[in-house]
Amino acid sequence: MQSTQTAQPHRRIAFIGAGNMARSIISGLVNNGYPADAILAANPSQPKLDRLAKEFHIHTGNDNLAACDWAEVIVLGVKPQLMAQVCAPIAGINLGGKLVISIAAGVTCDSLANYLAQPVALVRTMPNTPSLLGLGMTGLYAPPEVSQEDRNFAGQLMQAVGEIIWLDREAQIDQVIACAGSSPAYFFLFMEAMQQAAEKMGVTAEDARAMIQQAAVGSAAMVKQNPELSLEQLRLQVTSKGGATAKAIEAFEHHGLRDSVADAMDAAVLRAQEMAKLF
Repeated sequence: MQSTQTAQPHRRIAFIGAGNMARSIISGLVNNGYPADAILAANPSQPKLDRLAKEFHIHTGNDNLAACDWAEVIVLGVKPQLMAQVCAPIAGINLGGKLVISIAAGVTCDSLANYLAQPVALVRTMPNTPSLLGLGMTGLYAPPEVSQEDRNFAGQLMQAVGEIIWLDREAQIDQVIACAGSSPAYFFLFMEAMQQAAEKMGVTAEDARAMIQQAAVGSAAMVKQNPELSLEQLRLQVTSKGGATAKAIEAFEHHGLRDSVADAMDAAVLRAQEMAKLF
């Protein structure tokens, strides 16, 4: 895996689908200076398009084929179960010279190539929900035949909503799902459990959430701002021998927290592999 950041010339981008992730990428692009008149969103629901046009002044439309014909870059942002249906008519137009980027979970490059029924430059991405705040982590994979120029552009696109990691093998996307795609839910569950425990101690729900969420924000910032320190070292810095934190850590270890986390991540990978066979 490797990360990259390279500025690329502006290309005409069509988003097929106008859901939350597409909106987040559009927002990140426009807020970072990408020209709004080089962006188009196509979607069957007009209210979503109206909001995008009003907020970001981009082009919008209901015709996927016209959008794809206009675009130099096509971003497929539809639900995985709808991908084959959406791609079927698009396969009827010439996609030569265009870059196709998928942000759909579980749809492999081979499946996309089959749906589009012609040779095409494909990049598969796996963003996570913090991308909605511009704090995302996205894994990207491109088959060997995709040019470096197209790879760089896809990387720039996803950097509009956070950080990126390039993957050497498509199968590594399943690991991205376990480590980044699904992990916000792990942290939310842990925070939820902490809040419930605090409330049982008599802390108000409001105060418990305020303390826990700020501790989480601060802890993440400490990790990011101290890359020279391992996560173990950071933990040990907070854990005085024989103190309250040490006793809490002992309880976590006693109840097999590490094994539970490993089992959960293995389950996420397995399910991602199963989903890839469905589409």
